[in-house]
Amino acid sequence: MVVTIDIGDADSIHPLNKQTVGLRLARHALKSVYGHIDMVPSGPLYRSMHIRGRQVEINFSDTGTGLLAKGASAHVQGFLIADRPGHFVPAQARIVGNTVVVHSPQIARPRAVRYGWFDNPQHSNLFNREGLPASPFRSDAWPLLTEGIKFQY
Repeated sequence: MVVTIDIGDADSIHPLNKQTVGLRLARHALKSVYGHIDMVPSGPLYRSMHIRGRQVEINFSDTGTGLLAKGASAHVQGFLIADRPGHFVPAQARIVGNTVVVHSPQIARPRAVRYGWFDNPQHSNLFNREGLPASPFRSDAWPLLTEGIKFQY
């Protein structure tokens, strides 16, 4: 499985850019299945978080040669932060080495962070320098809005 949030289409689950999807799948297979190729198989993957006062430091694997905010904005976008279940607000984020530090003036005691947690995460712009996008994630295990709801088709 590979991340395609940067090449997707908000109106279709099938990205038009099949070549990039194929290249990312090949890259992952070369590293994960064949193991002898020295390359980063994916974009940054959430590993852990550490709360430091009003800020949260997020650690990733697969950072490659470093992290960057891709696109027109030099600011990292796509992070939400919460102090209690269900109370997420947009967060300010900055890259510090191979970590991302997240905070919001609205949150005094952070407890959870989410990234790319939107119906269409098109503005989420955290990548590794190899050009691969970070995977959306959540640090919490709080019940989701639809948890326990049975849908009938």
